[in-house]
Amino acid sequence: MRARELGRKSVVVGDRVALVGDVTGDAGALARIVRISERTSVLRRTADDDDTTPEGRLERVVVANADQLVIVSALSDPPPRTGFIDRCLVAAYDADIEPLLCLTKADLAGPEAVLDYYAELDLPHVLVQPDSDLADLRNHLAGRISVMVGHSGVGKSTLVNRLVPEALRAVGVVSAIGKGRHTSTSAVALRLPSVGRSRKDPGWIIDTPGIRSFGLAHVSAESLLHGFSDLVEGTLEDQPNCGHTTADADCRLDAWVAGGKADPRRLASYRRLLASRAGDLNNQDHPEPELPA
Repeated sequence: MRARELGRKSVVVGDRVALVGDVTGDAGALARIVRISERTSVLRRTADDDDTTPEGRLERVVVANADQLVIVSALSDPPPRTGFIDRCLVAAYDADIEPLLCLTKADLAGPEAVLDYYAELDLPHVLVQPDSDLADLRNHLAGRISVMVGHSGVGKSTLVNRLVPEALRAVGVVSAIGKGRHTSTSAVALRLPSVGRSRKDPGWIIDTPGIRSFGLAHVSAESLLHGFSDLVEGTLEDQPNCGHTTADADCRLDAWVAGGKADPRRLASYRRLLASRAGDLNNQDHPEPELPA
């Protein structure tokens, strides 16, 4: 329980706290949280991109003190959604958390289309399939506190159970229309077990419920660009007041992309986020980019 003197200050998964009382964990034991340490990072999301709406003004803290965001995306069933990945990248950079792209179901489809889309980014990635040994992923997780996010049905809970067998996270199935069913209902921090004779700290993972959207109302329009480092250089010659939208006729990003210096799908995704943040979701010229099958 939380001490009364903490008032309305919230406690979230990942917080480092000071306890008093019986900390044995035995049945009937009672301890109180009396202090919450200063957070080194806070990963947030909103239900909406527009901060003028009630949903956009309501920030949800996903996790505190994580230093790595593992973006879990299936390569098939359901297909990868780069728009969601782009949103997660923006949130990670805004929170000063390093991203890792984890592509599951690599036995069903190849990663080439997704990796080509992010070719200009220095984005680390791992591939996972049912018979893989997860050694590459474990190396990325070692010594870190990693929070895992992804749509329902991408295999996140299955992956967590393989990493921490005693976790027993509920596993669902993908519906006939390619959408996963929500199985995990709350975030939980899990200590990764040591493998073999390695003395290296295996790290922690924080599993989160499958989410359908990752709102970015808490991220300023200027900070959205942090998730699109491949476009940054193209904005350097712009006028200071350029909004980089399709309404800005002299935006240098168009020439930057036309010159082959960035993928036009990346610019389309960036402008989609700008339009969504401005509450103009129904009047966009750029839908979420589609990857070739």
